[in-house]
Formats: sequence, structure tokens, C-alpha cells
Amino acid sequence: MPRDHLKDVKDHYDVVVIGSGLAGLTSANILARQGRSVLLVEQHYKLGGLATWFKRPGHHIFDVSLHGFPYGMVKSCRRYWTREIADSIVQLTGIRFENPMFSVKTSFTREDFTRLLIEEFKVEPATVNEFFDTARSMNFYDDQETTARQLFDRFFPGRKDVIRLLMEPITYANGSTLEDPAISYGIVFSNFMSKGVFTFRGGTDALITAMEAELRKNGVHIAIRSDCEKIHVKTDGDAGSKVTGVTVNGREIKCDSVVSNSNLMSTIFKLAGEEVFDKSFIDQAKEVRVNNSSTQVYIGLKPDDPMEEETMGDLLFTSTAPTFNTEQLLSRDITSRTYSLYYPETRPEGRPQKLVVSSTNANWEDWDLPEEEYKASKEDLCETTLDALDNYLPNIRERAVHVEAATPRTFNHYTHHVNGASFGTKFEGLAVSRALPQQVKGLFHAGSVGIIMSGWLGAMNYGVIVANEVDSTLMTGGSASTDSAERDVVADVSAG
Repeated sequence: MPRDHLKDVKDHYDVVVIGSGLAGLTSANILARQGRSVLLVEQHYKLGGLATWFKRPGHHIFDVSLHGFPYGMVKSCRRYWTREIADSIVQLTGIRFENPMFSVKTSFTREDFTRLLIEEFKVEPATVNEFFDTARSMNFYDDQETTARQLFDRFFPGRKDVIRLLMEPITYANGSTLEDPAISYGIVFSNFMSKGVFTFRGGTDALITAMEAELRKNGVHIAIRSDCEKIHVKTDGDAGSKVTGVTVNGREIKCDSVVSNSNLMSTIFKLAGEEVFDKSFIDQAKEVRVNNSSTQVYIGLKPDDPMEEETMGDLLFTSTAPTFNTEQLLSRDITSRTYSLYYPETRPEGRPQKLVVSSTNANWEDWDLPEEEYKASKEDLCETTLDALDNYLPNIRERAVHVEAATPRTFNHYTHHVNGASFGTKFEGLAVSRALPQQVKGLFHAGSVGIIMSGWLGAMNYGVIVANEVDSTLMTGGSASTDSAERDVVADVSAG
């Protein structure tokens, strides 16, 4: 007889959180701390969403998205999780760029980038400082019309090499392009420029295990293998619409609020249904663009492999393209790869491991193929990645003991993200996500939207903002303003 994963679930909760990405986990934790009864449902057998890992023979543990995040994660984990989690975050200092325009190594801090731009790229110091100050001063409430391209043209006209240095890692980090709003670049870039790039010592498995323990300690009821099929909404004439519950694994559970950490488009069009929203809102939602996805190749090496951090670094941004080009970054004809390199220190408690994860941005359409063609394309992805990596780790085929690939279809299968999106939606998705509770009382969304709220730090902090809004709504019976909470998060992140 199949196990009933909802066996101990109550009939009613203050809040049901759908999905356990970092935004969902953080929302659930904060609301439970605030005394709310919280049910967290996750369709997969593991928590974490894309913040996840998998094991392979040879004691290899591969992180899917633990490649680097800003220092703000330390502050957010300490404030919204535990000091122990925050204290496990460590800096990565070996960030390399290898492409036809330049070859540099940096600690990825403002101080070191300033040195590079002045000494290596010969940019005037006053221009460099003004650019950094401008990026640092950007926030969610700024002008959204100016594009990243216009920002670069203002400070570095004609300098394709400078644009590449400044833009390429951010495109990798959140999928942003030169045509996206400048604030979507500036906020993320200045977050990294605060103190550099960081990672979690112990790996994603240790992080999510610690978060799960904290959730349970705070009283969150966690149900894995529990797929939410429907958000129930009651319409009451002039009183408007409100959430009444959810259906999970065929069982209806009552609740006063829902936080959906599902993809924004799935939340609106699949779980709630467009019939519960105003036509103008649905028209706006239909204009939201889903962000791009990724491909990854996971390569396991022997514990005694000679790969060393001093020579290879921690993150290696490579490209054979002559200049920075977003379309080329997304093309199936791959010219740009980012290698995340893992050493035994990543998981000091386990068996020594040396791993390489190659990541490229990708389009869903390029991988929506007939099965045989899809399998052949995955094999080709592995082979061409090994060819490219051989330039930096000679004889990699002989050194690799495990190789496998993930594609947009892989991410769609495990997370149910529309088109396997790695970064949620483009910038316009943020306004739609924020407007949900004005359409349906008690319905909230928290996840990767609008590029700014993408990545580990962005998703976590969006979970903070939404949790405060949910709590305020439950206290007042209406959707109260949480501007102060939002501005606190913005100030906290910007302060580094």
C-alpha cells in the first residue's frame, strides 16, 4: 500500500507554502517564527528546489546550483535562519576570466575590480568610482527605463572589453541581458562587489538539512512527495475573491493564505486558474517572459587528481566568442562556459572530492527534441564540454571518473518550472507577482522573478518580504503595506 504523505496533516492551516525553493523555505520559517501554523508541501522527495544536490557512485556529491552568491547571504542567513548556517558561508577568491579579449584573475571585490579597470583596462579612476557608486545607489524603486546597455554606454562608450568583464558574470548569475533594466544589473552587480563571491562550506545537502531542522524546530509541518494540484478561491461579489484552501495529492486542505513558491506562470494559470483574476491582470501576466534555462555537465575526478585551487581557481568564466553577445551565450553552438571547481574543502566532513560543474545558459526550445535526438544532444554536450575543458585540465577524459549532463528538460522534470527556467521570469514578472494579493486576498507568490529576485540571495529575500506581507494580512484582515520591510531588505543587501 502506497505511503500517505499527508497522514498527519491537519485540516486547516494559517498558511500553506507550495514549493520548497529558498523563497518558500524562508517564508515558511519566518511565518512559523511569527506564530503562524504553516504547512510546507513539496512535490519532490527532497527540499530545496534548484538549491539541491545528487549523489553518484564513487562518493561524488554534485551541487546543482551552489556556485557562488553575494555576502548578503551571510546577513540574511543569520537574521532569518541561524548563526550556524551563516557561519558556514565562506569566500571564494579565485575568480578567473579567459576569453579572446583578456585573461584575468580576481577576488571579485570592488577594490580588486577597481584595480583591474584602472591598471589593466586603463579606465580613468574617476570614471570607475562614479560607475561603482551609481550601481551601488540603485534600488527597486529607481527608473526602470534605462537599460544596462545605456548604463555602460554612459560610462564606458565603445569599450566592449570592459562591458564583457562587468556583464558576463552577471548574465551567468541571473540571466540578465544588455536590454534589461539597468537596475536589474546594478543591484546584483553591486551586491557581489560588496565583498566578493561566497559559497556554503559543507555543500547544499548540509545547508538544506540544517534549514529543514530549523523549520521543524519552529513548528513547520513538512510534507514531501506532496503535489499541489489546485489553489481554491472563493468569489464573494463586492467582497472580492479570497483563498480558501488547496488540493494536495487529491486531498483538500483549508487555509487562510497561500504562498506559492511555484513558477509564477504556473501559479496563475495552472494552480489558481485565470478565471479568478481580472482580465487586465491576465493580459499583463500573459506578457511576462519566462527567463532562460541552463545546461550543466557534472564531472567527477579521483580524490588524488592533481587539480589545484591555486592554479585553476574556484570559478572560471571562459568563452571563445570574440565579443560579449547574449544570443551567443544562449546558443546551442556553445561558445561560453562557466566552470565551478570543487575541492575537498567544500565538504570537509566527507570523503575528499574533486569535481567540476560546467554551466551554460540555454533556451528551452533548443532542447525540446524527439527522444533519440535529445539523447544524442546530451551526449554531444558532454563530449564538447570535455573538449573545451581539456584546454584547462589536460587529459580530462582520462582523469574523469563520472560525466553526466542536465538540460532544461532535466530542470523542468525535477522542479516543474515552466520551460525549465533557472531564473524565473524577466523583469516584468516582479510587478505581476507583487500584485497577486490585490487580485485574490490571501494569495502570494515568492520565488525567482524579475531578475533582481533571482539567485539564492534574491529568492531568499523575496521570501522575507512576502512572509511579512502574509503576516500583516493575517493580522489586519487586509493587504497592508510592507514598504518598511521591503526597504529594510533592500538596505540590508545594499549595505553589504
